[in-house]
Amino acid sequence: MLKFGNLRLYTLLILLVLVAGVITVRLFSLQIIRHGFYAALAKDQHEVIEKLIPRRGEIFIQEKGGAWHPLAVNRSFQTVFLVPKEVIDKNEVAEKLTQLVDVPIAEILAKLQNSQDPYEPLKSKLDDEIAAQIKNLNLSGVHLTSEDWRWYPQGSLAANVLGFMGFRNEERIGQYGVEQYYQETLAGRNGLLSSEKDALGNWLLLGDYNLEPAQDGNALYLTIDQNVQYMVEQKMKAVVERWQAAGACAIVMEPKTGAIRAMVSLPDFDPNEYQKTKSADFFMNSCVQKLYEPGSVFKPIVMAAGLDTGKISPETTFTDAGFLPIGGYTIQNAQNKTYGLSTMTNVLEKSINTGVVFVQRLIGGEIFQKYIEAFGFDELTGIDLAGEGKGDLKNIRENREINFATAAFGQGISVTSLEMALAVAAIANDGQLMRPYVVEKIVQPDGQEQITQPEVIRRVISSASAGKLTAMLVSTVRNGYDRVKIPEYFVAGKTGTAQIAEGRGYSADDTNHSFEGYAPAYNPKFLIFLRLEKPRGIQFASESLAPVFTDIAKYLFSYYEIPPEE
Repeated sequence: MLKFGNLRLYTLLILLVLVAGVITVRLFSLQIIRHGFYAALAKDQHEVIEKLIPRRGEIFIQEKGGAWHPLAVNRSFQTVFLVPKEVIDKNEVAEKLTQLVDVPIAEILAKLQNSQDPYEPLKSKLDDEIAAQIKNLNLSGVHLTSEDWRWYPQGSLAANVLGFMGFRNEERIGQYGVEQYYQETLAGRNGLLSSEKDALGNWLLLGDYNLEPAQDGNALYLTIDQNVQYMVEQKMKAVVERWQAAGACAIVMEPKTGAIRAMVSLPDFDPNEYQKTKSADFFMNSCVQKLYEPGSVFKPIVMAAGLDTGKISPETTFTDAGFLPIGGYTIQNAQNKTYGLSTMTNVLEKSINTGVVFVQRLIGGEIFQKYIEAFGFDELTGIDLAGEGKGDLKNIRENREINFATAAFGQGISVTSLEMALAVAAIANDGQLMRPYVVEKIVQPDGQEQITQPEVIRRVISSASAGKLTAMLVSTVRNGYDRVKIPEYFVAGKTGTAQIAEGRGYSADDTNHSFEGYAPAYNPKFLIFLRLEKPRGIQFASESLAPVFTDIAKYLFSYYEIPPEE
């Protein structure tokens, strides 16, 4: 039996062992398991670490002769913010600021409610004059600070190519256009500066420090020509207004390289004030992101396949009866016209629906589909813009004769305007399909340049077939409905007026108008593609867009100093 004194001794020993165990476990946790955390905490007591922010790469637009102009730059603006705990008279502050910063007084008062809040941003990107007026008010709790913001000195010019700097989870990031596509290239890389600090948290300038410099972003130099872009934008805005259209797209490109010289998508927006835009749809670049049924501008693709397979020549004839029954359906020409005996060139000149169906049936569905795919209508073009879409060919993959027939005159399949422009550019480029691009070169902060090289995707038709089709398209412009009055030059082109799908059928009122063409036809320097969405009060693209094409083409002949051919 244990004596009372021994029991106390044993109890004390057990307690000592338990205490020693707890201390051992605690030390193990501190020194081994959570060593990193406490080492960092201790380090923070005598070190200060600051993230160094790089400058975003700027974006430039060109003009003939080699000059470059800023399209997106970095600019310092004043930001006004509130420190509620310093504010003496909330009503006075709210009443005086609301008149200067265009923020409702109720919103300002709401920001001032938490008296312990150390920071409440109120308004960014202030004009210098407004910032000076706020400073002169000398209101307690109202402060100004300088911040770098993205600035677009040319406003809405090429806005849908550019995109803008927006926010994602409170982080500034490029959205839409090249700002998004080249986000990593433009953004650069953060740096880091760490140094010892005193008890008050100030830098010890004589102490040890570690510096990892920020790496500024690369600059982008676009293929877009400032003068061409502005001229095309003005022409398209005028035609949209004249015919009360819902939207428009225009592309000017070099067929031989794929370089885009102008790209217009309407409606557009001002990237400096993107938050004021009525709808997010305005941010979309309809030239690369929006699908539409192309209509008769697709007919040259059918002719390309017919010529390349040897099934037709420009002089091949067929007799048009004005309609063509297919599997319980009836194909008709526009306005129910009948043309009788017609050559394949006549088919393009008069835009005869039954004529291109004749060609498609000679080719056969399987080969016809392969040519459409070869022209790139079911794949991304690879353009360096964010959010590119691709065509929808599922209708012809159902392998129904009627679907092949309607596809021949551009209905029942959907494409992007860029896909359509590139396909015609392949015809202009002796049958070779090019990858389109909008960035001509990337320049690093140290001056090193990465220049974009033209890239052939593939050959889609032979050079001989392309030459024959070009002659047919020249005749279409000069002798058909698609008259473009530029007698000094050979211009190849084709219009299209397409019905718009609505439910299981087509709208009785709405259409899309398109015009595609290139010149000089036998040595093309430029291709122009135009699309007008739901114009009012005008029936055919030959009336709405042929005059616009003529004006743009005449401007380009003059601007690029292309000598007359006749």
